[in-house]
Amino acid sequence: MNWAWKESSWSFFLVVIMVFSIMFVSTEAYDALDPNGNVTIKWDIISWTPDGYVAVVTITNFQAYRHFESPGWSLGWTWAKKEIIWSMVGGQATEQGDCSKFKGTIPHCCKKSPTIVDLLPGTPYNQQIANCCRGGVLSSWVQDPANAAASFQLSVGQAGTKSSAVTLPKNFTLKAPGPGYTCGPAKVVQPTKFLSADKRRVTRALKTWNVTCTYSQFLASKAPTCCVSLSSFYNDTIVSCPTCSCGCKKNITQPGSCVEPDSPYIASVVSGSQKNTPVVQCTSHMCPIRVHWHLKINYREYWRVKVTITNFNYAKNYSMWNLVAQHPNFDNLTQIFSFNYKPLTPYGSINDTGMLWGVKFYNDLLMQAGPYGNVQTELLFRKDKSSFGFEKGWGFPRRIYFNGENCVMPPPDDYPWLPNAGSKQYFSLLTVIIISLTTLVFINVFA
Repeated sequence: MNWAWKESSWSFFLVVIMVFSIMFVSTEAYDALDPNGNVTIKWDIISWTPDGYVAVVTITNFQAYRHFESPGWSLGWTWAKKEIIWSMVGGQATEQGDCSKFKGTIPHCCKKSPTIVDLLPGTPYNQQIANCCRGGVLSSWVQDPANAAASFQLSVGQAGTKSSAVTLPKNFTLKAPGPGYTCGPAKVVQPTKFLSADKRRVTRALKTWNVTCTYSQFLASKAPTCCVSLSSFYNDTIVSCPTCSCGCKKNITQPGSCVEPDSPYIASVVSGSQKNTPVVQCTSHMCPIRVHWHLKINYREYWRVKVTITNFNYAKNYSMWNLVAQHPNFDNLTQIFSFNYKPLTPYGSINDTGMLWGVKFYNDLLMQAGPYGNVQTELLFRKDKSSFGFEKGWGFPRRIYFNGENCVMPPPDDYPWLPNAGSKQYFSLLTVIIISLTTLVFINVFA
């Protein structure tokens, strides 16, 4: 046996697998359903002070369906020189840092790399500015554009007193509230123009720079956070979420990793859990969120779908939740019940994606796991004679997102089939490639 050839063959096989892995990791940073979505940080210098300037910083969420949940955003950067923050309105630094060298007036923050957070609702008016004080919560651009921006004002010292002397901060970081965002460098842009309250005068910033941050689900979480189950009127089979979609049940090896639904100690477990740590109900999929898509009724000219979103997290309510579903018949959606809806059409004429979210004060809050921990709607589609059919799982969604996170779908082979459909097996292109490569390697090794 040629051991050198065997070693080189295995090396080639591992390289191929690594290339495929890198490809799939890198594509997570690009969202085909929201190709232009980003978070833009705008820094406007509005006046000069004896040793620096006063600036208004605005964070705008231009993402179609990703929002910032409580406890909200936090923004950080590194000063280029020895700048300090004398005072702030509409936000605050999480740490003051070492300000011991200052006498008299003490700065708000002396850290080289400060972290700024929003103020809470109910903050005194003399500490507020426009678009502040919502606890860091930002809506998505499609869901509620009026609440998709946040602002704070800061007075910066030891920074220079003219435009040419001011150096842009670097290493911007954005959390919402966890990781997931990557920010580019600050770039000087055209100064922002401001319209007075009476709309009779226009002023402009003395200097403006922008920072653009983009989201990657791979950076945000190594494991998925939601899954999809399926059922239909023409088949008694209920296709559950794939086993271990978001993790595996470890109550035997790691007691307390999940909570049984009939446990008498649920309340004590939830109250003793750390803040923002999920307390998930013990299931085969171990996901905090499950989306169930049920093909309900087939009419002569229409067909109806029921969608149910269930929360399995005992420690969290989901406010301002949203769901994005991809299906080729969304261009013929006729009616939706008890949810808001808006089509997502990043590619113009292609209308196969819909965004759904709750009606304010009715079902926009998805309660924690329990009898009230679900919301549901029904969708009525008009049949497109050229494409309609329930064969091969056509009636089920191609992809589902909950709060911007891609949910784990069951494999197509497990979809409920029509009664007269055979149990044909279908393989993805990736499966065929990997099987072919593996076969070639073993032929070369054992030839």
